[in-house]
Amino acid sequence: MLTLEPEQTTTLDYSVVNASIQETFTAIDKFEWQAIDEILQMRERQLYLQAGYKNFEEYCHRELYAWGGYRRINQLLGAKKVIDTVGELGGHIKNERQARPLLRLVKEPEKLKAAVSLALKDNSDPSVSDFAAAAQKVVPQLPRKKQSTQEPMVPKIQEPVVPQKAIVTVSQQSHPRYREEGTIEADAPNHWQQIVTFPDGERLLVNNTDLDAPSVPFPRERTYPTEYAEAIAALKEQHKQELERLSQELKIGLQAEAGAKAEAQVQEQIQSLQQLFKQQKEENIQLQQRLSEMEGLRKLEIENQQLQQRIQELERAVQERPQQQWGNTMTQQATKALNKQVKQALEKTIDLRSLAQEPPKENAQECLRLMGMALKNLASAMNNTQALEAAAIILGSEPTPTAIAYRAEQLEMLPQAVSDIRSVLAKPGCTWQDYWAVAQEYEVIKQDYWAELATQETELITALQKASSQPNIIGVGSIVAHADPYRTLYVERGEVVEDLGEELVVAWDRWKEQSKKADRYSRDELRFWQPQ
Repeated sequence: MLTLEPEQTTTLDYSVVNASIQETFTAIDKFEWQAIDEILQMRERQLYLQAGYKNFEEYCHRELYAWGGYRRINQLLGAKKVIDTVGELGGHIKNERQARPLLRLVKEPEKLKAAVSLALKDNSDPSVSDFAAAAQKVVPQLPRKKQSTQEPMVPKIQEPVVPQKAIVTVSQQSHPRYREEGTIEADAPNHWQQIVTFPDGERLLVNNTDLDAPSVPFPRERTYPTEYAEAIAALKEQHKQELERLSQELKIGLQAEAGAKAEAQVQEQIQSLQQLFKQQKEENIQLQQRLSEMEGLRKLEIENQQLQQRIQELERAVQERPQQQWGNTMTQQATKALNKQVKQALEKTIDLRSLAQEPPKENAQECLRLMGMALKNLASAMNNTQALEAAAIILGSEPTPTAIAYRAEQLEMLPQAVSDIRSVLAKPGCTWQDYWAVAQEYEVIKQDYWAELATQETELITALQKASSQPNIIGVGSIVAHADPYRTLYVERGEVVEDLGEELVVAWDRWKEQSKKADRYSRDELRFWQPQ
């Protein structure tokens, strides 16, 4: 950059001054590019808010007005967009003026790059005109039409014309000049008022409606040119059609709303009728039950009447026949009844001698149970106290008929209890829950069926109980199902056949007939199987 001293009088060379000028402008362009980055920081981070400015535009107008203000800042930011868009070619654009003709292509990056490449093809150091010509070749821009500075001819609105020197009278009672005459000596300022000069020299602006001048035809409404009148009429018609359309839509909407309300009311009525029908059906069922009960009571009443009648007949017969004869008859009848009862009891009694000679080989407890039941039946038939006590000792109950009968009923369940429990224990993968679901039905005879089970079976039950008290961990032998309720295998039964550490191999029951019988899963994907 060339600097001139005040006392320098040496003749300057053109090339030196020209080079200095170019260096100066190059420095200016460089500082402008540097300013762009700082301007972007000011705008993006909104640092201007710290100084109390409401927006970025206000900051530019106040602080940067000496350098072109907001308009110049926008030009620099536009040049920044051009350079960022062209990428590597941006180094050939040295200032904002060269980027200005390319700004209109920034939304089409390919065309923008083509324009820069075309400018560089013709000149390695392109100027503003080179960039503008290249942009025009890539995307031609039509010349703008010159806007005419002549104002459009607008037809003037016709104002009411009133002849000068027209005499008028104020006809409005509220006007302070009521019934006074005046003269119109000037043109009307508008179409609804007149300038009236009264005899005392006062000039007032009076509305046309307040004046009475039959000889002067004052227009009461504003008149418009023909083209304006037609436009107003078209707007009125359009407004009318729009009102009709809105009215029709409103009617349709009201009808739809009324239909929806009616439908909702019908639905409510249907639901209430269904509820009423359900209640009536339940009441009918209750009435049928009561009728059945009443019918049963009526039959019992008829039977009672018949029994009472039979009793009366027997009483009359006793009174009519000798007492001695009835005594023999009653003794005979009682003997027959007792013999019949003893016979029925003996039919149900098990021969003790056969049990003694050939006791059950499989279970001695079963033999004792049968002996006890036989003694119980004999005690009931023969009314023998010693047989009753013997039956109580064998069956393990109190020596009363009720206790022995209850104990006999319990022991009758023993074979079925042992069979059910053994069936559960024999199933593969049996759990404590499976065993307990059956055993709780026979809890009252636990000691009896426990004595019937083998040692291996009782040990298995004890192991299952201990396992149920510990945390359940799925491992080899566990009966599982899939943990995802949306999977088909959620309700299927499978057995863990191999533990691979992080994964388990499960063989599914439903896959037994298929080629693929097992699959691998993580422990989180499985759960213990529960019967549905």
